[in-house]
Amino acid sequence: MDHSHNAHAGESHGSIGSYTTGFILSVVLTVAAFGLVMTGKLTGEHALFAIAGLAFVQILVHLVFFLHMNTSSAQRWNVMAFAFTVLTAVIVIGGTLWVMHNVSMHMMSR
Repeated sequence: MDHSHNAHAGESHGSIGSYTTGFILSVVLTVAAFGLVMTGKLTGEHALFAIAGLAFVQILVHLVFFLHMNTSSAQRWNVMAFAFTVLTAVIVIGGTLWVMHNVSMHMMSR
């Protein structure tokens, strides 16, 4: 029996170049967010939206360059599982914040 058979033959693994690109993009996005906060160029709501935007882009960089998620047919189930996880997290976190907000509002009105 040949033991050199790779159990992950259908999966695409990244190259050194793709990992390096992902690492550099992650560092640039982190430094950009840190720079926005430390310089104070953006404040309040504008800073919050800028940092949230940079965080969202960084999540996409991690998904593509490190977790190798893409639109290929081999990744379809991984993408669906990830989408279900995100949907569940949004429902749980959003529902929790909604309930906490309503409780706070009802406590303030008395």
